Amino acid sequence: MVEVPGRSPGGAAVIEKQSQVVRNKSPRYKVLLHDDPVNTMDYVVITLRQVVPQLSEQDAISIMLATHNTGIGLVIVCDLEPAEFYSEALKAKGLTSTIEREN
Repeated sequence: MVEVPGRSPGGAAVIEKQSQVVRNKSPRYKVLLHDDPVNTMDYVVITLRQVVPQLSEQDAISIMLATHNTGIGLVIVCDLEPAEFYSEALKAKGLTSTIEREN
């Protein structure tokens, strides 16, 4: 017996159904750092790196400078739970931080 692609061994046609996976992206949140006149620039950089370990020293310096120059800086964009964690950890170390939903 010769097998024909797309046919079962009994000769019936086989219809392959492609499954379609639909994933709703979970909303992302921005962790924002607000400028304050209290903390030193060095302290802010050190704290950013402690709280968000994936930030390089240069990333932390850039965030600190953006915050200092514009009044607010974007620390990271992530899911809600880690965003809340990062924001609360920054607050616990004396920095002012908020989160907002990314559009």
